[in-house]
This record gives sequence, structure tokens and C-alpha cells, in this order.
Amino acid sequence: MPDAVGKGRPPQVYACAYCHLPNGAGRPENTSIAGLSAAYIREQMAAFKNGDRPGSQPKRGPQNSMIALAKACSASDIDEAARYFSALRPTSFVRVVESEAVPRFQVAGWTLTPVAGGGSEPLGNRVVEMPLDFARFEHRDSRTRYIAYVPRGSIALGAELAATGAHGRSVACATCHGVRFEGMVDVPRLAGRSPSYLIRQLHDLRGGTRHGGSADLMKPVVANLTDGDIVALAAYLASCAP
Repeated sequence: MPDAVGKGRPPQVYACAYCHLPNGAGRPENTSIAGLSAAYIREQMAAFKNGDRPGSQPKRGPQNSMIALAKACSASDIDEAARYFSALRPTSFVRVVESEAVPRFQVAGWTLTPVAGGGSEPLGNRVVEMPLDFARFEHRDSRTRYIAYVPRGSIALGAELAATGAHGRSVACATCHGVRFEGMVDVPRLAGRSPSYLIRQLHDLRGGTRHGGSADLMKPVVANLTDGDIVALAAYLASCAP
């Protein structure tokens, strides 16, 4: 593990593995970067640095941390990290479950966790993702497992949307991301990613708060997707193990 990944350069440059974990699995508030091409990782670091990925929420901590990190990193830092993570095999730790209800939850430490006393609430047209063991999440266990509750029927609907390009409103995902959605060359993997992350990125691409480089190619793809489409696509793609 290179120093850029395991140690960083305090105080400006955090170790990449602190947030994205040594195995590159990431967490729902950031993303899995294992197995992404080195060129794609370098491209995204440049996007953070140049203001092309500000995110939809100006005060969102993880996004702002990445922007500051990208500006402080040297080219050699980025190259070391990109080569390290691109060589890792991606693994999904999220289980996608269709449901009409979800345990009552609260925000805790950049994630969600059930509230004391139990109970449930209607899920509606949402994705609710949380670690199965909050203590493991807090200790940044690289193999923390998650459960993602998604609306009933959303996986099948997402599969249809991905295959047909939302019946002409978009483009079939496999066209660029591969038949198993594992990515092609410098196009990123979608299969098995956190659905929370997928929703954020589709929302940011549609809203124009992620742009530049290859992101601009996604603008016409997502322009006509509804919120329901995005939820269904995220549910389906997250359920596809890499």
C-alpha cells in the first residue's frame, strides 16, 4: 500500500484508505473505487480539483473533503493511489431488499441506523441504506456489510429501464458500461455499487452539478429520467454483483 493510500500527508492530505478503505470498497457516503481504471481515477481527481464536481449540497462534508484533498494532492500522490486502487478486485458488500416498510432510522456518523425502540415507517419511493453492524461501520471495517431497502418492484423496473434505455428516454446502460455493468476501459463500473451513491451521481448529472470530461456524455442520457427512474436504476444496478 503506497503512502498516499495508507498514510497521506497530514494535515492537508488524508490517507485515501481512511474513507475509501484499504480494499477500495468505500462506504455509502463516498464510493467504491476498487477496480476503476487508473485513468478514470485521475480524471475524477482533476474534476474535484477544477470545480467540476461540487455536488448538489454545498455543505456536504464528504464532497467538500474530496475537493480540498484534490487541491492539496500532488500528481505523484494521485498516480500512486490510482495505480493501487485500479489493481484491486471490486467486491460488493450491499444486499438489496425490496420492501414496503423500513425500520425507523436516524442519521448517525454519515450513515443511517435504526432508532432505539424499533418500529417501522413506510418506505415510499426511497432507498434507505444502512450498515448491518453500526460498530463495524464506525471502526471503518473494510468488510462492513450493508442492507439497502428499495421499493417493491423497483429491481425489475430498473432492469427494464437499463435494458431499454427507459424506452427511448435514455440509453441502455450496457452500451457504455458493459453487458454486466462492470465498466469498460475508462468507463466506470455500476454493478454492485452503493445505491445511495448511484442516486447521488445520477441526480448530480441530471442537475448539472457534475460536469466536465466524460460526465458531459451522461447529460443527455439522464436528462429525461424521473426521480422514480433513478431510484429503480440504482436498486437494480446495486443488486448486480460485480
